[in-house]
Amino acid sequence: MKLEGDSGTPPVTGIKGTNSTAGKVSRTYELPRKETAMKMLSGITTTALAFVALTSLSSAQPAAREARLVEFDAGVSSPKCAPYCGTIAYDNNDLGEIVGSYTDTNIVLHGFLRLPNGQIILFDAPGAGHGLNQGTAAVAINNLGEIAGQFQDPNNVFHGFVRYPNGFFTTFDEPDAGTQANPSQSFFPGTMAFNINLRGTTAGIYIDASNVQHGFVRSPANKFISFDPVGSVFTFVCEETCLNLDGTVAGFYFDSSFVPHGFVRYANGTITSIDPPAPAGLTTIGTLAASINPQGVIAGYSLDSKLVFHGFVRRPDGSFTTFDDPEAGKGTPPQGSFEGTAAFSINPWGSITGQYFDASNNAHGFERFPDGQFANFDAPGAAPGSLAGTRPSTNNAEGEVAGWYIDAGGLNHGFLWIPGIPDR
Repeated sequence: MKLEGDSGTPPVTGIKGTNSTAGKVSRTYELPRKETAMKMLSGITTTALAFVALTSLSSAQPAAREARLVEFDAGVSSPKCAPYCGTIAYDNNDLGEIVGSYTDTNIVLHGFLRLPNGQIILFDAPGAGHGLNQGTAAVAINNLGEIAGQFQDPNNVFHGFVRYPNGFFTTFDEPDAGTQANPSQSFFPGTMAFNINLRGTTAGIYIDASNVQHGFVRSPANKFISFDPVGSVFTFVCEETCLNLDGTVAGFYFDSSFVPHGFVRYANGTITSIDPPAPAGLTTIGTLAASINPQGVIAGYSLDSKLVFHGFVRRPDGSFTTFDDPEAGKGTPPQGSFEGTAAFSINPWGSITGQYFDASNNAHGFERFPDGQFANFDAPGAAPGSLAGTRPSTNNAEGEVAGWYIDAGGLNHGFLWIPGIPDR
């Protein structure tokens, strides 16, 4: 069973990435201010138009449309490392673009961008290694088409990157990130970028030379802020949709007893721990914050003392709503443990996507709409079981869900789920 968060300074340089076995250094690249301003205006306009479109859909009462799911692969993968090989779609923006990574037949990772027309563009960050399990992972995309992610170099050290729509890259390292891989340590060191907002700010994690993990926020001017919640021994900034336009970051951390708690870090540096209430008669024994929307509303999930997951929404005022998919297991024998509902992403309108585990521990996808109604779905090629099934990742302003599923052979495949009308 894989849930959200299972799974790290030189001058800024602009480098052209390639699809060959090596990146090609092209030239120093800085996005012109005028172009940046125009792109920002375009992104804001797009968001406004999306609002108008959604309002029109609500008022015009359009004809019914069936929900549909599109499966896709970015390339041919090897089943040798299943269930870790294949195509994984991490994030989708409001324009319908999807980013992720896939493993080739040599078990090397490559980034991909899937356009709304289905065209897939493959890319490698400059400096990415091409050895076993090395390569490039594209994790997040904003409405300007800027992509954030990380790559592992030939020495197994991670580095962050931003890829611009014209194919140029900026690569970066948190100043305190480790620079030497040590096979005896638990994690490979380096910098991993998981999020990018409309301002071009990125957020993620880095692993230092002592193999300790921390969170970071990086400005477009390559200025870093490192942080850890009080009491944290392991800080994880959640992936894809965990940094909003205000610079507020969500994630989770483990305390000294290795109990996970959610957190929200505000732009002024204040960090607040998050633990939702448990069902009556039970206690919360772990919390993972998994997403934050532009309004500062956080979605995530918790584990109760009966070992059942529950989704939650936390509002900026600190109040919670907890919820369970109607078809989710409730922790009754014979299976009992690790059933329930996990929320992974919340869009600007409050729709939430995630995964639920039924009473037989099979994994399915869901979208929960602002009125509390659920639409459940499965990829046709998904195999049954908690280690297989359908795994949503993010949902955009249109309610379209990007994610992946695991087939009977253990390979991952990407999907796009489009909600029906009037489902949403």
